[in-house]
Amino acid sequence: MDNSSSRIVDAIRQWIDTAAPGARLPSTRQLVAEHAASPVTVQKALRTLAAAGLVESRPGVGTFVRATRSARPQDHGWQTAALGAPRSSLPRVAGALRTAPDDAQALHSGYPEPGLLPERLVRAALVRAARGTAATARPPATGLHELRAWFAAEVAAATPAHLSGPGAHDVVVVPGSQSGLTSVFRALVAPGQPLLMESPTYWGAILAAHQAGARPVPVASDSEGPDPDQLDRALRETGARALYVQPSYANPTGVQWSPDRAATVLDVVRGHGAFLVEDDWAHDFAIDTDPLPVATQDDSGHVVYLRSLTKSMSPTIRVGAVLARGPVLERLVADRSAESLYVSGLLQHAALEVLSDPGWRSHLRRLRGQLRERRDLLAAGLREHAPSLHVDLVPAGGLHLWARLPDGTDPEQVVRDCESGGVWVTAGHEWFPTEPSGPYLRLNFSGPDPGGFPSAARTVEEALRRQG
Repeated sequence: MDNSSSRIVDAIRQWIDTAAPGARLPSTRQLVAEHAASPVTVQKALRTLAAAGLVESRPGVGTFVRATRSARPQDHGWQTAALGAPRSSLPRVAGALRTAPDDAQALHSGYPEPGLLPERLVRAALVRAARGTAATARPPATGLHELRAWFAAEVAAATPAHLSGPGAHDVVVVPGSQSGLTSVFRALVAPGQPLLMESPTYWGAILAAHQAGARPVPVASDSEGPDPDQLDRALRETGARALYVQPSYANPTGVQWSPDRAATVLDVVRGHGAFLVEDDWAHDFAIDTDPLPVATQDDSGHVVYLRSLTKSMSPTIRVGAVLARGPVLERLVADRSAESLYVSGLLQHAALEVLSDPGWRSHLRRLRGQLRERRDLLAAGLREHAPSLHVDLVPAGGLHLWARLPDGTDPEQVVRDCESGGVWVTAGHEWFPTEPSGPYLRLNFSGPDPGGFPSAARTVEEALRRQG
């Protein structure tokens, strides 16, 4: 834009600042005379102003100051009648899935930070998989045989000699545990029927239960697992035929079942002819103990076992497995085929490449120490700087601390106040199948910047004192 045109644009901008929306600009002839410029220069200036959204031209009428127009709200009311009543009331997206700003102290997520993942192994595995036939070939509906065999061998290795361990034929590969949970619940529980769940428990399992049309029924748990007497009574009174549990480093509480409790719970489930759905989500996040799946104690098909690689390998590797026996496995395969036909062969091959690399076991050994250091650092920071919080259990594995807030606290307000201070946390009510038993926070110790844990603890304490 030349100097003459720029001078005219600046002058008209100043005029527009004092004019009302919709006001008519002087004619081209008037502008030519006022600015001693050619008609071409004036038209060029007007086009510049129009491109900036400041004026609009109406052919045969003139040029006017553009009036701000609000977009007409779209009316989707017709969909209310077309859709009808929802099949089930789904919980809202959990706070753990929110994306925090880069400069925030993120204690809310359910995933480890990238620095705790085998990044080099995953990248190399994806490249190798993409160069092979996996890039274009369709995998079997139940998953790659080698990958299914790996999942089965992980359970079989810990199965007592007098029991029959699982094989590859007992496994179906799924695109992550969340998808697997929905299929399992659909296979085991008819719409509207009860599904027993530890309380509190994984919010994603509660979501999957609603999605499957099941009716979650809470079962109280203590520091060793579900109370067997309450479980027996719940199975008897509700007629439920499935129980969802996380025996190793439960999310969110961190509880690991004792061997005696696991055996007793399995006996109760067997006695009622029911299923125990075991979500072994934290198998790779052991710290002070080793996980022992309840599935290793079952060879009669009462345990349906899930395990995923997504959290421990990479959020990109949406690969997990369900281990089941008997007709329930056939139902699962049918449900998965209807849902997605098969899991990406590229991701399955990449997962198998990582699992077959000696570096995978080295990574898990290193990860154990890293998680211990971070867990202890956050626990110490809370004890010193957030005395209003009560952490009854420092878990022997997993990724989280489960912290009780003082009675009468509004957890959602705590979340908002913490975010104002640059700390992201998650309110605990999302982990209860029905009403929460009290106010809680779930805090992830595997997120970025563990050096900021003490400062984050102080922010949480300040948020609590505002309510005091």
